[in-house]
Amino acid sequence: MSLMSVKDLEQLQSALSLANLDYQLELEDGKIIVMGPSDIESSEIGVRFSAFLFAWVNPRRLGRVFESSGGFILPDTNLRAPDVSFVRAERLKRKLRYFAQMVPDLTVEIKSQSDSIKPLEEKIKLFLKLGTEVGILIDPDKLTLTVYRPTGEQTILTDGDILTIPELFSGWELPISELWPPEFE
Repeated sequence: MSLMSVKDLEQLQSALSLANLDYQLELEDGKIIVMGPSDIESSEIGVRFSAFLFAWVNPRRLGRVFESSGGFILPDTNLRAPDVSFVRAERLKRKLRYFAQMVPDLTVEIKSQSDSIKPLEEKIKLFLKLGTEVGILIDPDKLTLTVYRPTGEQTILTDGDILTIPELFSGWELPISELWPPEFE
């Protein structure tokens, strides 16, 4: 079996789009990975995290926030798409109509109902190894948010805790309880 390239992935994506099939694809070690859709709770958590982050980043012109369709061609030639990501303004000054050929400064993964934690942790650790400053894993099943840093340090936050990422967003605070979708009576 031959290894696939980003160009091969683009051709497959085009063919799928023509057939009205909307799959998210990633490229890892020459193999195309088909990403299944998220459950709606994980999707909503991603929107909530993105919205809170964007509300801080945008008026301060700190950089760009991306959702799960934003693909990054990494230095190891893999094409990966975190659930939420951020790139500092000075690293991506202009809009780009292609995959970003860089490692995001912040990578966020959100566990879906069908996901296992281990592959998500490995994905975050790969991003950190390649230059991401902060990785975050959100687990809606346990109502936890784990912050990963390149030093290997991990911090687990739960309801009542407040997320801060001073190395990227000085002054930003996000109460963990705000991430969980509300329940309506």
